[in-house]
Amino acid sequence: MKERVFSGTLLVIFMLAIVLFNTSFPLALNIAVALVSAVSVYEVLKAAGLERRLFVMIPSLLTATAVQFFDFQDVNLVIYGAYFACIFCAMLWNHKTVSFKDIAVAISMTVMIPLALQCIVLVRSLTTEHGIFYALIAVFSAWIPDTGAFFAGKLFGRHKLCPNISPKKTVEGLIGGIISSILIMQLAGIVYSNFFYGGTHDVSQFSLLIIGAFGSLVSVLGDLSFSLIKRSCAIKDFGNVIPGHGGILDRFDSVIFTAPFVYLVALLLPMIP
Repeated sequence: MKERVFSGTLLVIFMLAIVLFNTSFPLALNIAVALVSAVSVYEVLKAAGLERRLFVMIPSLLTATAVQFFDFQDVNLVIYGAYFACIFCAMLWNHKTVSFKDIAVAISMTVMIPLALQCIVLVRSLTTEHGIFYALIAVFSAWIPDTGAFFAGKLFGRHKLCPNISPKKTVEGLIGGIISSILIMQLAGIVYSNFFYGGTHDVSQFSLLIIGAFGSLVSVLGDLSFSLIKRSCAIKDFGNVIPGHGGILDRFDSVIFTAPFVYLVALLLPMIP
């Protein structure tokens, strides 16, 4: 418990540091997301037994890193076009040691994880003045319900949610995560409007309500999906770089699902009209 709280605090401080440097060094967010993206792809490919397949691993990591520095989808098409050409040439050259299933795993993860995490960068670009607030919401919309569910499950958990996939998750934890997410998202809107702008900027509490309520469900979907991947690979965690949490992917698996959701909501229902 102490390790989990300590590590969670460090992650929050890390995100707040990015906020502080957003004006003077905007690339800090891109670099952070690129690092998370590359490490996440590495961890899932390692779990799939591909860490020694450098002809798969290296192009995948380079691609996962590169896409985070370009907001233009045309550039992503070029990057992924080069990646596909490289990876299939590698498969043809090494067809005796690598199977199509291995290549399919590498491609699916190298497409899904980096593009989903890129939404943290893309959502910032929706508004110049409030972009970093949007980016923080994209991340914390996953972390807040996860933390709320953890403590609610510890205190009130009785009924298992998906015992065959994630034995520790409970229905009570899910409800606690949803409630905590709604409340803290509403509070975040009030604090941001009044503390930073003295109430001169209206924040759409309805938009934050949608993110808080449905984002928590999307977060659980991401968590359970990657828990199933871990079970398929017969591992407990994707890594051990974050004490009490596991690997980077163990902490950002839900963000991979919530970031695109928040980006979509922000497009349709801007948090700050």
